[in-house]
Amino acid sequence: MSEDRPAAQPGPSGSAAERADRVGYRDVLAVREFRALYVSLIINWLGDYLARAAIIVLVYEQSRSVMLSAASFAISYLPWIVGGPVLAALAERYPYRRVLILSDLTRAVPIALIALPGMPVPAMLVLLFVTALGAPPTQSARSALIPLILDRRLVVTGLALNSSTSQAAQVFGYLAGGLLAAGFNARLGLALDAVSFLASAAMIAAWVKPRPAANAPAQRRHLMHETAEGYRLVFGTPQLRSIAVMVFALTTFTILPEGLAAGWAAVFEDNPGSRGFDQGLIMAAGPVGYVVGGLAVGRIASQSRKHQLVRPFAAVAPLALALTMFAPNAIMVAVLVSVSGVAQGVLVPTLNGIFVLALPHGYRARAFGVMQSGLQLTQGFAVMSTGVLAQRSSVPMVVGLWSVAGLVLMVALATRWPRPDGAIRAGRHRPENVTPALEPPAQRAPTGDRSGTASSERTHLPPGRRTTAGRLDR
Repeated sequence: MSEDRPAAQPGPSGSAAERADRVGYRDVLAVREFRALYVSLIINWLGDYLARAAIIVLVYEQSRSVMLSAASFAISYLPWIVGGPVLAALAERYPYRRVLILSDLTRAVPIALIALPGMPVPAMLVLLFVTALGAPPTQSARSALIPLILDRRLVVTGLALNSSTSQAAQVFGYLAGGLLAAGFNARLGLALDAVSFLASAAMIAAWVKPRPAANAPAQRRHLMHETAEGYRLVFGTPQLRSIAVMVFALTTFTILPEGLAAGWAAVFEDNPGSRGFDQGLIMAAGPVGYVVGGLAVGRIASQSRKHQLVRPFAAVAPLALALTMFAPNAIMVAVLVSVSGVAQGVLVPTLNGIFVLALPHGYRARAFGVMQSGLQLTQGFAVMSTGVLAQRSSVPMVVGLWSVAGLVLMVALATRWPRPDGAIRAGRHRPENVTPALEPPAQRAPTGDRSGTASSERTHLPPGRRTTAGRLDR
C-alpha cells in the first residue's frame, strides 16, 4: 500500500481512490530507464534459456552421459549456493550500472568459447561455472536498481512484469532452444546467448544513467562482514523475516511439479512418447499459470488490493497442489498445477515488492543475495526430499501430502501476516548491529514526469536518520 495516499474507503469516493491507486504496465514501461532495463532483461533471459536447452543437448551428444547432461543444467545454480551472498555484497561496492555492463561483457566470453567446435565436456562445465559466477552480482544489482528507477507506487507492478515475463521467456526459450539444438546445431543457441550478453550490455550503457555506488570506499569493511550484515538485516528484522519465511515456505512445495515431472508422468503413461508429452505439460503448467496470475493481478488490482490478496492466495497455492493426489490424469494435474502457478504469480511479485521497498538503500543487493541463496537451498531440499520419499511411495501421494503440510504452514504464516504499510515502515529500521549506509539524495520528478528520475529514492530511510557514506533470472 502506498504511504502517499490513504487506503480506499467504501463508496464512490473509495472506488475513485482505488482507481487512482491502480498502476498498469503502461505506467512502468513509460519510464525510459526501466524500459531499457526490462528489454535488456528479456534479451538476457531468452539467450539464457536458449543456451540451457542447447548445452544439455551438446553435452549429451558428446558424452552420452545423462548425469553430465544434468550436471550442465544444475551447475548454473551452484554459485548461488557456494558464494551467492558474497558476490551480491561485492556488487554493492560498485555502481549497479557498471556491475551489469561488466558482468554481461565478461560472461559473453566463456559462452562463446563453449560454442567453439571441439571443446571437451570437462572444459565446457568449467566455462559454464565461470559464466554462472556472474549471475549473483548481476541479479542482485538489477534488483537493487529497480527501486532507484521507479517511483515506489510503480515498484510492485514493475517487479510483477519482470516475473511474469521471466516465466514466459522460460517456456519459449526452452522450447526454441530444444528445437534449435535438435533441428539445426546446439552451438548456434550458445552463440546467440553470447550475442544476447553483448546486446544487453549495450542497451544498459546507452539508456541507464550512472549512479554512485551504494557502498562508498570509505564505508567498506571486510567483504565477509558486509555479507553477514545482509543476513542480519533479513533475519534480524521481524517484518523482513516474515516475508523471507513465507517465500521460502512457498518454494518448498511449488517446485515439486518441475522436479518430479518425469516420475509423475510415468504414473499415467507407459508409452515413452506420450509420457514425454505429459512431462512437458506438467512442467510448463506452473510457469503458464504464473504468467496469467502476474499479468492479471497487475492489470486489474490496485496496489492496496494486491497486499490484501496475500493471505487468501497463500492458501490457494498449496491447496491446488494438494488436490493433485486425486487427479486421474496428467491433464488434470497440469490444470491444478497451473492454478497453483496463478497463485504464485499473485504472491511472489507482491511479496518481492514489499520486501524491496522495506530495505534501506545500500543493502538491497546483499538482501537479494541472501534470498536467492535461500531459494536455491529450499528448492534443492524439497526436490531431494520428495525424490527420496517417492522411491517408497507414489509421486501423487508424496506431492499431495507434502502440499498438505505446506497448506498448514502457509495458513499459519498468513494469519500472522503483518499489514504491508507497517512492514515497509518497520523494515527500514535496520537492526542495531547493521552498519548504516548513505541514502542517495532525493530526486523527485515533477508531477507527470516519466523520464525515469529516481523519485523513489526519497522513500528508503526516514528523514533525519544519521547516515554515513555509502531483486527473480539473470
